[in-house]
Amino acid sequence: MKSFRLVSRLALFSLALLVCTVLALGISSIELVTRRKVNRTPFACFCFGLANRCLGFRVNIRGVRPDRTVLLVSNHISWSDIPILGGVLPLRFLSKVEVRTWPVIGWLAEQAGTLFIRRGGGQARATRDQIADTLRSGQSVLVFPEGTTTLGITVLPFHGRLLSSAIDAEIPIQPITIGYRRNNHPDHLAPFIGDDQFEHHLIRMLREPAVSVDIILHEPVLVRAGDDLQAVTQALHDQIQAGLNDIHQGSNQSGKASGFPTAPLGLGS
Repeated sequence: MKSFRLVSRLALFSLALLVCTVLALGISSIELVTRRKVNRTPFACFCFGLANRCLGFRVNIRGVRPDRTVLLVSNHISWSDIPILGGVLPLRFLSKVEVRTWPVIGWLAEQAGTLFIRRGGGQARATRDQIADTLRSGQSVLVFPEGTTTLGITVLPFHGRLLSSAIDAEIPIQPITIGYRRNNHPDHLAPFIGDDQFEHHLIRMLREPAVSVDIILHEPVLVRAGDDLQAVTQALHDQIQAGLNDIHQGSNQSGKASGFPTAPLGLGS
């Protein structure tokens, strides 16, 4: 049974990659002929959603999708966070430059408009400016402020430097919680940590029955110049951690994003 599941899912996933590759090449050809940039975000959202169906993720969403440009902030568990969240919301990702070298996936990530960063070397300011420019252009960006993946049970401390890009662009920040469950328990297969290899991790995931992925879209917050960024960062962290606790405790309560408050979470009115 596991072998059949693996082979069938790999075949579907390969077909999805082929479809996405053809689509990306088509968009590149249109840009070359018309000499005009095409907004690839909707196409990337379609491709991510297609990949999710082929990989067998059962995605449950709580909250309300943003109706305007936001800086999205999420906890980070696995490489699969990217196609899952990218299939839910039209956005651009911030990713480590090493992802560019991944076979096929790296090229497709670049075609989808991923913003690649090189850690260290004083790149924080340039990266922050790049995010702010992308937000001003009307495209939402997702960042993982933990800076690494986790076991999916707790949320590591956030690095808040890149969050100031939302202040620069005068754009709200929307926190997101993502959690993986298998048999109503935190999934031990989903975390992509340490020196694990992408292809090995993918095969282990595909052998097993579908994993449930819960996403909570919390209320967006508008952070202004002069606000305490450290306090804002901690409030966002606590909100996402509370969401993760909620997911693994099986609660059906959700934080609906009905508007855009003018004060950050837990920091007064």
